[in-house]
Amino acid sequence: MSIKLTDRQREILDLIRAEIQRTGFPPTRAEIARALGFRSANAAEDHIKALARKGALELTPGASRGIRLRIDTSSTESIVPAQNTALQPIMNAGLILPVIGRVAAGSPMLAQEHIEREVPVEPSLFSQTPHFLLRVRGASMRDAGILDGDLLAVRKAVEARDGQIIVARLGDDVTVKRLRTSGGIVQLLPENPDFQPITVSPEEDFSLEGVAVGLIRTHTH
Repeated sequence: MSIKLTDRQREILDLIRAEIQRTGFPPTRAEIARALGFRSANAAEDHIKALARKGALELTPGASRGIRLRIDTSSTESIVPAQNTALQPIMNAGLILPVIGRVAAGSPMLAQEHIEREVPVEPSLFSQTPHFLLRVRGASMRDAGILDGDLLAVRKAVEARDGQIIVARLGDDVTVKRLRTSGGIVQLLPENPDFQPITVSPEEDFSLEGVAVGLIRTHTH
């Protein structure tokens, strides 16, 4: 596949890809505008829409970070920025990851009964190498561009930094939220105003399962 891009469009695509590799998530329009010296986020939005029309990006309406490099997980082909004027597919994915569906209370995350299937992915899509993909349930992280049915790439970890998006086990539930820690208090923050923050009490059964390092969208919402 060959998609013809302008120099500015390639620059924006490279910036988006670099931010995904660095943090696991795309930049906002305002961040793109600041990085490239645009006068407003609207200028960045015009270029982003042009990239989406050319098939290089997928956009999620209403989400500040709803920008995705196009990924087709039905095969090993992914679209990524190239060194020339085109986008070229990566044909040989180098990583096979289990897809985790619903997790039963009290059982290990990677227990065989939780694994829906295994899929090949391209490691360079992620900021760090993930250990598994978790199928997202619900809309609590919508404004971070994480939607129901998406596959969240997760790296197993025993600790996380304040502000990171994490996968945590709280009681009988496994949840995806943004971590906030202050004065010994742990909060799990949604990215959707329709949902309330969760304050973890010392008596609750809370454990960290991993940190988010990227996202794969497998369908159009």
